[in-house]
Amino acid sequence: MRDIRYSAIETTWGKFLVGRSEGGIRALYFPNRFPRVPLSPPDELVRTLKVELDEYFAGSRRNFDLPLDLEGTPFQLKVWGELAKIPYGETVTYGELAGRVGNPRAARAVGQAVGTNPVPIVIPCHRVLPKRGGIGNFGPGPEWKRRLLRLEGVSV
Repeated sequence: MRDIRYSAIETTWGKFLVGRSEGGIRALYFPNRFPRVPLSPPDELVRTLKVELDEYFAGSRRNFDLPLDLEGTPFQLKVWGELAKIPYGETVTYGELAGRVGNPRAARAVGQAVGTNPVPIVIPCHRVLPKRGGIGNFGPGPEWKRRLLRLEGVSV
């Protein structure tokens, strides 16, 4: 396991916790959902993430341009790679995402991989919705998912 440093950043939508390694951003935690970890002052990469998050929250940024250092199974990495391709303001179902990773019957497995995305918002797991309708699950809570989708102009 790589050495991870954690820093808290204050954004226009609250205080987030960022985990980063020498290779890039490894984790993003929503306000009031932090693990207890020792904190370091934000470095240049973490400050850049703060700026990009604030731009996204203001509606002026649609994509993030930061190095990521993700660790997961090959299947998780494949799902997260496809998540990153979902355009701003668009949504897909878990089944559609399963098809994109080459296994159309793996919607549940895809859902589990989506749920373990370590960098939500940056990799937009909030853009995945259930086929049956509704908002679906989102680790930080359904209100966060609704808020992010509304920001992108998606009505649910």
